[in-house]
Amino acid sequence: MGIEIALYDDHPNKGGRSVPTLLYLSVDHGPALAAALAAHARPADHRLGRIDPYGDTRFNEQDAGAAFEEATVLLARCTTEEERAAVRDLRNLLAHCAATPGSWLHFLGD
Repeated sequence: MGIEIALYDDHPNKGGRSVPTLLYLSVDHGPALAAALAAHARPADHRLGRIDPYGDTRFNEQDAGAAFEEATVLLARCTTEEERAAVRDLRNLLAHCAATPGSWLHFLGD
């Protein structure tokens, strides 16, 4: 099981004439990210807990901004270097999305 993350400049399935631009695709940390998120305490109380490891989940810039602090807490709880690397990558993408109006993160589960 793994989770890949795509950062788009607009809603990835918006429809219409404009096609969102893929700004970044994170595929290197899928299994480690899934493991780190699975260990996240009280997942229902957090935005990161909404990420479906088996399906797709989308965050807009407001969701990304709110989830950044959760990812910081999650980073401190990681037990392996692979998980820490995955969560650092997640934090970078959350920060970039939060700072880019109209952008979206698309989490692609297995």
